[in-house]
Amino acid sequence: MLGPTLLTASRSPRIRRLVTDAPGSRRLVQRFVVGETLGDALHATTRLVADGLAVTLDHLGEDTLDANRAGVTREAYVDLLGRLADLDLATRAEVSLKLSSVGQALPRGGHDIALENAHHICAAAQRAGTTVTLDMEDHTTVDSTLAILRELRLDFPDTGAVLQSCLRRTESDCRDLAGAGSRVRLVKGAYAEPDAVAYPDKADVDRAYVRCLKVLMAGDGYPMVASHDPRMIQLAGVLAERHGRAPGSYEYQMLHGIRTGEQRRLAAAGERVRVYVPYGADWYGYFMRRLAERPANVGFFLRALFTR
Repeated sequence: MLGPTLLTASRSPRIRRLVTDAPGSRRLVQRFVVGETLGDALHATTRLVADGLAVTLDHLGEDTLDANRAGVTREAYVDLLGRLADLDLATRAEVSLKLSSVGQALPRGGHDIALENAHHICAAAQRAGTTVTLDMEDHTTVDSTLAILRELRLDFPDTGAVLQSCLRRTESDCRDLAGAGSRVRLVKGAYAEPDAVAYPDKADVDRAYVRCLKVLMAGDGYPMVASHDPRMIQLAGVLAERHGRAPGSYEYQMLHGIRTGEQRRLAAAGERVRVYVPYGADWYGYFMRRLAERPANVGFFLRALFTR
């Protein structure tokens, strides 16, 4: 029950204030979030690329309810992409974008505002020589996100998408997105969802991940296997071999700060491994979802929270 409780807490303004103001919270956050500034993000990217890893950068922020703030986030991504090009990192680093950070959650015209802002970011990525992947958020955003994806791919066909195996609909979405040119990051999911739309049991989420992975590996697209689960990593290798996929026709993705040894082991074996690198001041929601995924971190967090 701890995981769902933490996910609920991730949307609580009162708990957000408690956590973000606590003296010791940043020490644990630093394991998952590389820093708050663009410089922090670029430093981490340079280090990971030097170690033979690829990167996807997430400028943290979500559920933006102010159009001006959405515009600020758009420009932060444009600046980031320009710097990746300047530093010759764009061939190894792309960006991940939560559409709610660029206006999707706005009560009036949110879908269209997010599409316009995402189009600007994709254009900046194209100029830089890299790509954008649209993060998936809770189930209420899926239809809007996939519709925006379809629009963006008309001009930027290499725009990627994220699908969550915890949702009952995802196997069908995988079939729709398994075609040539499509890039799909498959995750298990890290949002509190009602049983009507999502599998409540971890074992069912895992089985759904396997079914979805089989669809993507058998398709003509580019699967991005986002998991730290050794079983899923092993299965991805088996499926890639079964379907005659060469290295570079799929990739593994893992979060910054998690299973770093496995990241390097896979890269040393010739696999393409991409590290999800979040940065920014608005780290609270992302951090709480990481705790929910691994409740064993909670004790450490509580000790750090109230220790100077």
